Amino acid sequence: MEHRDVPAGRDYYVIRVKNHLDGCWADWFAGLTMTYTQDGDTILSGPLADQAALHGLLARIRDLNLTLIAVQRVAGDQAPDGHHDEGSHRD
Repeated sequence: MEHRDVPAGRDYYVIRVKNHLDGCWADWFAGLTMTYTQDGDTILSGPLADQAALHGLLARIRDLNLTLIAVQRVAGDQAPDGHHDEGSHRD
């Protein structure tokens, strides 16, 4: 797995939601990579500035009535390059 440079002071997050989101939703999640899994879910991943940004993102997921499956914070030196084994779609 390659590592991505995460800006200082930012944490990298991997957020999984149920179902494949259409690519048109990418603007709602600006700055995050949308990755589709083979089992039908979407992974949003990327660095977020702080906890307020995370909570804002989670509120947006709630407001869109998406089913949140998992939220994982990844240490900056362990952040993946955005490539997932299950296939990806980047906007």
